[in-house]
Amino acid sequence: MSSQRLQSALARAAEAIRSGPHSTPPDGQHRTRRLVIGDPQAEFTRFLAILDRHGLLGPEGWLLPEVQLISVGDHFDWGRPTEREEVASSALKLVAWMAAHPADQAVLLLGNHDLGRVGELAGFTDARFAAAQAEADGIYRGDDTDEARERDFLTRYPELPNVELAARDFGNFREVQRDWVAYLLRAGRFRVAFAAAEHLLVLHAGVTREDLHTVGLPESQQAHAPMVADALERALATAVAQWKEGPFSIPGLYQPGSASYGEGRGIFYHRPSLRPEDAAQRAATPRRRFDPHRLPPGLTQVVGHTRDKRSRELLAQPREGTRDGVLRYLVTDGTTLHYRHGAPPPAGPDEAVLVFTDGGMRESPLEAYELFDLDARASARPLGNTLQGEQG
Repeated sequence: MSSQRLQSALARAAEAIRSGPHSTPPDGQHRTRRLVIGDPQAEFTRFLAILDRHGLLGPEGWLLPEVQLISVGDHFDWGRPTEREEVASSALKLVAWMAAHPADQAVLLLGNHDLGRVGELAGFTDARFAAAQAEADGIYRGDDTDEARERDFLTRYPELPNVELAARDFGNFREVQRDWVAYLLRAGRFRVAFAAAEHLLVLHAGVTREDLHTVGLPESQQAHAPMVADALERALATAVAQWKEGPFSIPGLYQPGSASYGEGRGIFYHRPSLRPEDAAQRAATPRRRFDPHRLPPGLTQVVGHTRDKRSRELLAQPREGTRDGVLRYLVTDGTTLHYRHGAPPPAGPDEAVLVFTDGGMRESPLEAYELFDLDARASARPLGNTLQGEQG
């Protein structure tokens, strides 16, 4: 694809990287198109093509002035081992391009892969990570990983919870990514949550009533998105102010993994699950699984983090009809639960809703990938002729 807009955006991203970590301040402009994009774990060119298909890019390679784009997080890590260098470069272009927009136009939300750069990987140099990864590649075999060899590996790399993290999960790490993430955290550009309306919240993986109790928010205020976002942002700001060196954490909300602690936990890691075998993980705080019946009633949360196939596995739903690219939703009244494709119908005051936007950006057909329109509360309408006459 050789759209001039895409080429201009690539040039803007290269310029942003050359400038080093930075964040453009808000410009206060009113935006009439407010859209959420799911986990952008795909080539930067593919990310741009999705935006262009929806008519969001201008000729200079920036978002159009009337567009506000909210990214739900996880801007790093995808692809095969042979693609690591290319993927690491592509992900940095994405983050730099977003950060070069006004902060109130391109909203960067944190995901577990973003936080991993300053969490589990906080103490790694490129050379030490490369050594760890080379060893991890030789050990990791999915469910057939040799446990004795893994334990031996972790004695040398105790910051990591397992070999999978180096070989696969955070496999595209580079120090320069950490520099950007740390800067954007300290600048207040990376955020936990975005309040889009009184009862509409956007964040990476959702929050439960227990999570909001952790930050001191009573249940009487948990349906009010601005109050929820404010409480979460205050917790983030406090943690950032106290963070001097070493792995970053947010007490009660985010704890990175390690050999002694196990896998990372908290609101950037957890997923809704009804499986009996996940009961222990649902009980802990912070956690890796949560009971969707414990979502705050009256609040609609727009999230990423979990694709359709994984959602169906965890929620004990039929696997027939699994699709990438499409929006999905979960609605519960605290007792019953429904999970379906599409955008949710209007919810009642006693219902909690999750809207899932992670459509597997890299695997989904380009024409099938949906964005969530915050004002229409539906899939954004693509512009069918956006790229016509511009492909070569």
